[in-house]
Amino acid sequence: MDWHLLGLSFMVVFLAELGDKSQLAAITLSGNCRHPRAIFLGTSSALIFASLLGVLLGQGVGQLLPTHLMKAIAAIGFALLGISFLRSDTNVN
Repeated sequence: MDWHLLGLSFMVVFLAELGDKSQLAAITLSGNCRHPRAIFLGTSSALIFASLLGVLLGQGVGQLLPTHLMKAIAAIGFALLGISFLRSDTNVN
């Protein structure tokens, strides 16, 4: 097992999920419930399942498409997403 890759992926997902709407939903649910362990297990298993789907889909797409094409698609997607966020912020007022 590549421990560096394990630690890196843990930190990226941990930082990305910190303050995410799923975490806010877990906080809301646990505030209204007497069983915080059930909420912890439910939200943890949902995140694990979503990550598993992402890894499996990513592996499948990675076998179909060359790496440089995937990087180009990701770069274009992130650029378009950034542009759309910038445009939506200027149209708020």
